Amino acid sequence: MKGTVSIVGAGRVGRTLGRRLRERGWRIGAVVTRRPGTARAAVAAIGAGSPMIFSGGKGLYLRARRRKASRKLPLDLDAVFAADVVFLTTSDDVLPAIARALARHAGAKCRGKIILHTAATLDRTALLPFARLGAAVGSLHPMQAFGANVMPQLGRVIFAIEGDPRARRTAQSIAKSLGGIPVTVRTQDKPIYHASAVLAAGSMYPTMEAGLELLTRIGFTRRRAEQTLFPLIRQILDNIERLGPRAAWTGPLSRGDYAIVARHMRALRKHPREIQEAYAALAILAGRVLAKDPAATLKKIHQVLGESR
Repeated sequence: MKGTVSIVGAGRVGRTLGRRLRERGWRIGAVVTRRPGTARAAVAAIGAGSPMIFSGGKGLYLRARRRKASRKLPLDLDAVFAADVVFLTTSDDVLPAIARALARHAGAKCRGKIILHTAATLDRTALLPFARLGAAVGSLHPMQAFGANVMPQLGRVIFAIEGDPRARRTAQSIAKSLGGIPVTVRTQDKPIYHASAVLAAGSMYPTMEAGLELLTRIGFTRRRAEQTLFPLIRQILDNIERLGPRAAWTGPLSRGDYAIVARHMRALRKHPREIQEAYAALAILAGRVLAKDPAATLKKIHQVLGESR
């Protein structure tokens, strides 16, 4: 399936999806953001599309805050819903309000359309206002990091698919056209699906920064700290991918060397409390999910942590 797609809320995710779909033969219709500048920037990043705006507070997304801006880039509902697929790529917290406002103004234009959102933790019910008007609704979430100024490739990326049958079939087709791997996720399981990524991958941001900070506190330059830890992280990820977390596990806890853990905890007393607590929490988590004998390991870890405080 290749057709026309409109993108409402074209931030990092919307721009990436638009760009990658355009590269694979999809036509880009309306590209909608809250400000004229960001709408034009999104069209430039995607390489196609017609910039449009909505703005205002929650529930008022279709009311321009400035008449001048509205005249420059009016929201053309006919153009938005002329597309075969309408993507809502806003953040989870504003998606329901945008869906309500857009559906209220669009009315019968929604009938027969396929409307998908990319929110990580919400399901098709966030688009219920469209479903009541006769649209097929669902969600498609790429398990990928969309950092600032990063437009990742989406080949071999897992796409979580959820929705009513017609929307789900379309979402699967879109994921495949992007070179991704569609996986159907039950409606009630979407929060856990995303929590797994935040725990496994998102936690690397603060723990990595904390490790770099500890090294700079003992005299390393930032660059030398990065040279110390980045290759280690890459090797660990490679080992995990080849062997799995349990088989690849290394470090003092994996060897049962609790004296080193105690030494770490005593040394960390001079550093921010959040780092101490994170080290302790991660030690307990490691004992729970990685140790061959979790009960015995956790008993030792709790003993060491208690003595080190």
